[in-house]
Parts: sequence; structure tokens; C-alpha cells
Amino acid sequence: MTEDTTTKKTKKTIEDKAKANADKQRRFRQRQKDAGKKLVRGYVTPEAKACYDEIREKTDWTDSEAMSNAMRLMYAAYKCGQIKLLNEWLRKNNR
Repeated sequence: MTEDTTTKKTKKTIEDKAKANADKQRRFRQRQKDAGKKLVRGYVTPEAKACYDEIREKTDWTDSEAMSNAMRLMYAAYKCGQIKLLNEWLRKNNR
């Protein structure tokens, strides 16, 4: 084999891998849509989307503010040892 042939095979392999990955991502996105999930910052269930919309409506936070404050709340609950309490409240209130 010559150097050109090896380079062409390597390029083709990289292109094949990239195409396979793009196809895999496309199939994943389609499965999420078919399951009724919507992309916010990740795929969420309709119930989670309703909670997200409710929070944004009540607080008038932007998307970035909502995500930032959610992370702050989770971190505060974690540091205070209240994650279990938070999860129990969410389950109890169907959230």
C-alpha cells in the first residue's frame, strides 16, 4: 500500500464514523420526540416541562436564571443534607 491509499482509507473511516454518529443522534432525537419529550436543556417529560413552565411563569425568570437558581437550590439542599426531604416533597406533591 502506498501512503496515499492509507490516507484515503483513514479519511473514509473518519467520515463513516462521523456519519454513523450523526445518524445515531438523529434517531435518538426522534425517539425522544416520539416519547412526547421536549428539548429544553435536555429531554424532559411533559410533567417536568409543565413544572418548568410553572416556575418560569411564577418567577418571571429567564431560561438562564431558572437553570442557575435550580442548580443553586439543589446545591443548597445537598450542603444542608436536605436532598431526601426535597425528593420526598416532590414525590408527595406529584412534581
